[in-house]
Amino acid sequence: MTTSTVKPLTGRTVLICLIAFFGVIIGVNITLAKLAIDSLPGTEVDSAYGASLAYEGEITAAREQAARGWKVNAHVARDADGRAEVRVEARDRNGAPVQGLSFTSRLERPADRRGDRPVQLAEAGTATYRGDVTALAPGLWDLVLEGDVGGKRLFLSKNRIVLN
Repeated sequence: MTTSTVKPLTGRTVLICLIAFFGVIIGVNITLAKLAIDSLPGTEVDSAYGASLAYEGEITAAREQAARGWKVNAHVARDADGRAEVRVEARDRNGAPVQGLSFTSRLERPADRRGDRPVQLAEAGTATYRGDVTALAPGLWDLVLEGDVGGKRLFLSKNRIVLN
């Protein structure tokens, strides 16, 4: 008959097991928290209070824009190599070209501001503005158009688009 010797469970062994167990749990929690914070895209506005104060001015500007009755059409075409062309046409309520406007454009990722891309638009004819952007990923984008004259914004549009 063989006898086996069993080591007794000591306080030191229990302490080492507890420290190892909670060390793994705390280490995983810290790692996951750091990954979550590093992947946070940021805030939409720097100050919610400042944005709420400016909101009344945005409402007034939107009413003035609607009263002008401009018809602004935008088209975004993306090639297979990732190059995209943004084309904007601006006409007044009677169909006459809107001239003297300076358009700026941005392609924004809805969920992550780090992917936003500015698009430089240049006048390419009567009431037509064009701009190119390279290495544009497919997917969901917001096209933001701003038209101004002498530093005063007269037009603002934000449209959701899907690029293939």
